Amino acid sequence: MNFKDFTQKIEELKSKELGGLQAQFKMAPKLRLQYDQDKIAANKPRKAAVLVLFYPNKENETCFLLTQRASYKGTHSAQISFPGGKTEKADKNLEQTALRETLEEVGVLPSTVKIIRELTDVYIPPSNFLATPFLGFVDERPNFVLNHEVALEIEVLVSDLLDDKTMTTVTLDTSYMKKIAVPCFKINNHIVWGATGMMLSEIKELLK
Repeated sequence: MNFKDFTQKIEELKSKELGGLQAQFKMAPKLRLQYDQDKIAANKPRKAAVLVLFYPNKENETCFLLTQRASYKGTHSAQISFPGGKTEKADKNLEQTALRETLEEVGVLPSTVKIIRELTDVYIPPSNFLATPFLGFVDERPNFVLNHEVALEIEVLVSDLLDDKTMTTVTLDTSYMKKIAVPCFKINNHIVWGATGMMLSEIKELLK
């Protein structure tokens, strides 16, 4: 998708109805399907926010940024995600959380980001977070500067996300599940699943 075409769709994206849980659940692991709204509320999840950042590459094709988390002794070690993290007391709202975390993790200045809209919250059972995704864009490709929490930046073409061939199922071992079959996106030789896969599923429907 040409970046000019993308920017011309932004007003439509702002008002288009979201796919919500129906869209997310197309790519949800079985573990997530066990949690309804009452069960989620009873767990009193911690709040977090992430930024889905669109930008043009050198060929003026529309891309967005994923990151691979650094390896650590924790639930989401080395997994693929959007820049983001838990809210802090100083954050005025979740949008500010997403922008602050993106600055800290990949060096994108909040003042350069234009927020398009908020998406549907995603509950993450293993870490008990309720993550709110925000769509945003910048006019030029940022010079990403990664901090210690991020091992790798992953530039994804929107056209690859929209290609149904990137959707598949794989069997994984994680810190909390063994030999579990999960739906995923296979993009740039990376397996994107779980909460990030659910977010991508809603984004894909929105962009289509």
